[in-house]
Amino acid sequence: MSDRKKTALISTLITLACLIVPGVNAVEKKDITIGAIYLDTQGYYAGVRWGVQNSAGQSGVKVDLIETNAQGDISKESSFIDTLVARNVDAIILSAVSENGSSRTIKRASEANIPIICYNTCINAKGVDKYVSAYLVGDPVEFGKKLGNSAADYFIANNITAPKIAVINCEAFEVCVQRRKGFEEVLKARVPGMTIVANQEGTVLDKAISVGEKLLISTPDLDAIFGESGGATLGAVKAVRNQNRSGKTVVFGSDMTTEIAQELQNNQVLKAVVDISGKKMGENVFAQTMNVINKTLPKEKVIQVPIDLYTTSESGKQWLDTHKDGLP
Repeated sequence: MSDRKKTALISTLITLACLIVPGVNAVEKKDITIGAIYLDTQGYYAGVRWGVQNSAGQSGVKVDLIETNAQGDISKESSFIDTLVARNVDAIILSAVSENGSSRTIKRASEANIPIICYNTCINAKGVDKYVSAYLVGDPVEFGKKLGNSAADYFIANNITAPKIAVINCEAFEVCVQRRKGFEEVLKARVPGMTIVANQEGTVLDKAISVGEKLLISTPDLDAIFGESGGATLGAVKAVRNQNRSGKTVVFGSDMTTEIAQELQNNQVLKAVVDISGKKMGENVFAQTMNVINKTLPKEKVIQVPIDLYTTSESGKQWLDTHKDGLP
């Protein structure tokens, strides 16, 4: 046999071996780099981060996560996305700081052919359709409706026909506006005499406490406070306690944390909480990101995730029992 034929035979045998031996591939799998932006490092977003990181670790693929906390700052978000674009990452996961303000930056990333996967908050619907590959969110109107029904149950059971309700909001984000609309729609239908007497911003805990206390002082006969976010919810509860209104003013809230679950277990002030699990969101976001990277796009860009309702002391205890790490 000539040297040329021997060389050809050896090459063929090596190729066949690569095809039939388990774990050997002719082409090595490409490492994946994903940028991830969180609006906070605690509570819900800590749960999202855990879900993303845990899923990446179990994916069977080498994933390099480049992460940051935008802290609700549009300039930090923009600067970090520009860095991710320069790094030519495979995808960007984010909860957008602003529906309109984040649009320009997301457009730049999209035009650089980097897929954008939003969760919880995103840019306006037109921008989602044009620049975003997927948007995972719990239907905010349904979120509010679940809480509105719980509030209606409470008022009806306690023969309160014309309840006065204050809102501590996070309405810089459109999802929070929609939460309130769902809440009001259902509650008004079931308790027609209800009135929203105030609606003030208080996303951060300290501000929510201050806003809540002022609302309770200005409206001594306030029946309830609706907290649109976790900070607003816990702030409302603390304000009620600080003003010695326990047993008189109740709170209906959003977004579970350990402290909120403890307050629900106590059940003296906090009567119901609607929640979207941060861990589950993170897991779903990572799975959808991998689908997008692998060119498997969702049929619908807006993907609904489960919404949970907690209304009893026992449900608060169960949440604590199943979230011993404190992550929602």
